Amino acid sequence: MTSTTNDTNFSLPKLISTPANLPILPEIISILGLAAVIVIDLSSKGKNTILLYKISMVATSVSAVTLLCQWEFSIASERSHTGDFGNIFRFFLLICSSLSVSSSVDYILCSKMALAEFPSFKLTAGSGGMVLSCANDLVTIYVSLEFLALSSCFLSGYTKRDMRSNEASTKFLSMSGASSSPLLYGFPSLYGPSGGQLQLDETVDKILPNQYASAIYISAAFILAGTAFKLSLFPFHQWTPDVYEGSPTPVVAFFSVTSKVAAPASFTRLFGLIFPYLSNEWHIAVGLLATFSMILGNLIAVTQRSVKRMLAYPSISQIGYIMIGVLAADSGNGYASMITYTFIYILMNLGTFARITPFGLRTGTDNIRDYAGLYMKDPVLTFSPVLRSPSLGGMPPPSGFFGKLHLFWHGWKAGSYPSVPVALVTSVISIYYYLKIIKSMFTGKSGRSDTPITSRQNSLVSPSISISKNSLEIAMIIRALASTLSGIFIDPIIEITRNTFF
Repeated sequence: MTSTTNDTNFSLPKLISTPANLPILPEIISILGLAAVIVIDLSSKGKNTILLYKISMVATSVSAVTLLCQWEFSIASERSHTGDFGNIFRFFLLICSSLSVSSSVDYILCSKMALAEFPSFKLTAGSGGMVLSCANDLVTIYVSLEFLALSSCFLSGYTKRDMRSNEASTKFLSMSGASSSPLLYGFPSLYGPSGGQLQLDETVDKILPNQYASAIYISAAFILAGTAFKLSLFPFHQWTPDVYEGSPTPVVAFFSVTSKVAAPASFTRLFGLIFPYLSNEWHIAVGLLATFSMILGNLIAVTQRSVKRMLAYPSISQIGYIMIGVLAADSGNGYASMITYTFIYILMNLGTFARITPFGLRTGTDNIRDYAGLYMKDPVLTFSPVLRSPSLGGMPPPSGFFGKLHLFWHGWKAGSYPSVPVALVTSVISIYYYLKIIKSMFTGKSGRSDTPITSRQNSLVSPSISISKNSLEIAMIIRALASTLSGIFIDPIIEITRNTFF
């Protein structure tokens, strides 16, 4: 009896610690949620609509809690913190998936599209992005990147009856293929000289820079081109605005933030681990791409009439801002400022798309001029951008200002002298087109009839379906407050993200 008790006491801590020793447990939970959505949809023949979304929300929430528990367990057991960098971005991706699923329910119900596939593709893309954020070998990086890209491509063409959505899906697929080809050329140039190594740390140990200099330069150039497509950096951004404009609004909200999370995480690991001998060269190249992205993104955004196209070009400039933190390459400050700004950007951007989703459903348009006089018709839709747009533009006192302040300051200290002044000037330019929408809401006169906006439907919405305002309005208010008030707690956030490395 005593022996049995001792065995039980010995095995209980081991049993408790087993989940903490399984690094991919959050991804497994997301995949189980994906399987549950598919099985329930097949068995119920599409009747349990809301249940499918609840399952996807529960799966992402449990995955996030599991990841946090694993993180705390590794800190309590004084393990190495080398996984903190990947864990932070995995947690961000779970936030993106959870928030985007919650704001897409009304859109899918009103558009009468297939219901189960939408959360399924989002869970698939989120899982692929999570694996990509912490992948440590070349094959896993490539497969998870394609997993994320193909799922996002299917989502962009989700509204099959809309020709613009079909066009967006075709262009997205073309961009994904164009970005995959350089990566397939770049990875073998590392695989051969390293003696057949796939692990990133082992690859850099086996390559002799003096002996294989030409192969390393070729590999760096191809990998930079492939990842620049995923990041939508200039000049690899060509069809990004078209994809934004044609895709369903909740889909645009999803991959506008997931691409800003998974791609920079993978880029930082690839170039920080494999090309330490070429740090000056790739820093110059990425600095030029980021600078031109900030200039082009903000200048062209001023001329846009479509809200979604207008948000596409700032997303190109936003990735330029994020790359300033990557170029700082300081685990204590540079990466911390980049991670903090990415977190703030997630809240700001998802909240912005949560605003334009109900407006597009009720009016059938995303033209900026149709926002004129909105404060008279829907105060909640007006309240949200008043708090969030200044934050996106970097105006004080919202959190976007403090995020950019830390990012630019540490970039300047790291020597990004050409990029930081350009970032400051272009941030001022961005304030103009964000405030232009707010001005139109309060001072503009709509050329449409006085019919309430809740009664107008676009071509994808059935007139027999009334649009639920509660969930989207609650989501908008929460995200507006979160993206605004997070600036107050920016010091604790930066402290948490300090000393994250890979």
